[in-house]
Amino acid sequence: MPVTIRQFRVFQAVARHQSYTAAAEELNLTQPAVFAQVKQLEERLGMALLERVGKRMFLTDAGRVVLEGARDTLEGLERMKMRLADMRGLREGRLKLAIVSTAQYFMPRLLGDFCTANPGIEVTLTVTNRQTMLERLAANEDDLCVLGTVPDGLDVVATAIANNPIVAVARYDHPLVGQRAIAPERIARKPFILREPGSGTRLAAERFFRARGLSLPMRMELGSNEAIKQAVIGGLGIAMLSRDTLALEGQTGVLKVLDLSGFPLMRQWQAAYPRGKHLSVAAEAFLDHLVAHARAAVEAGPELPPAVPKAAAG
Repeated sequence: MPVTIRQFRVFQAVARHQSYTAAAEELNLTQPAVFAQVKQLEERLGMALLERVGKRMFLTDAGRVVLEGARDTLEGLERMKMRLADMRGLREGRLKLAIVSTAQYFMPRLLGDFCTANPGIEVTLTVTNRQTMLERLAANEDDLCVLGTVPDGLDVVATAIANNPIVAVARYDHPLVGQRAIAPERIARKPFILREPGSGTRLAAERFFRARGLSLPMRMELGSNEAIKQAVIGGLGIAMLSRDTLALEGQTGVLKVLDLSGFPLMRQWQAAYPRGKHLSVAAEAFLDHLVAHARAAVEAGPELPPAVPKAAAG
């Protein structure tokens, strides 16, 4: 069964995209060349690996087995390459990362320091929402994933790397700004701007209020932190956001952190990968970098204005 590394790479791309055309774009090949590589692989193995049902492409049972073998083979070759480079006193290879969108406010600083110290490592970074992140994590599509709390039932190894406090924010002229120890019952009567269902920030806020027999009156549901901040600035309501997202707005003072009793909700940023996965040299090095430096990078963000005016606090 002579097969080639090139055929494995092409087949893996086709399986990931479920499309010859999209795989060709990723690999900088023509669509006929990609189709030919997959057909040659099927002929050498003597089994169909892909099938079409209507307009959609699916893996056959044999295709799923071959895809798993292709991943193991390609990851093993990459680990070998990096370990040999490490033995030569170099640090080379590829690092494929995925992060939830909220982590983009501090991750570039960490990546910048890591890449400066390891210029031979090529990094691919995917920024996505929590639901897609969990799907990628379950499918072993990345070397490391950085997200909030990992849900029960997902068989992964997760390492806490930094605190991720969730705060309640309002526009600077909101009536609650400057008030002390605001009771959750008061804020629960105000209109809220929330992230999409499944967002880690939204889940944490909903659990907090539900435990107190309260629900949040949603005025608007938006799919990004930036959109939510603009909605709050526009006077549309209050929001629950990771404190890490407020660097610019906190400096200008247009958004204020409310002094809400029970807040901030303290969550953790975690770096995760599927249990049983063998981390590459680059992934191990970056995980060590996160453990050593992520907490300081998160805490070194710009200072935000106090929840209660300084004159009142004294």
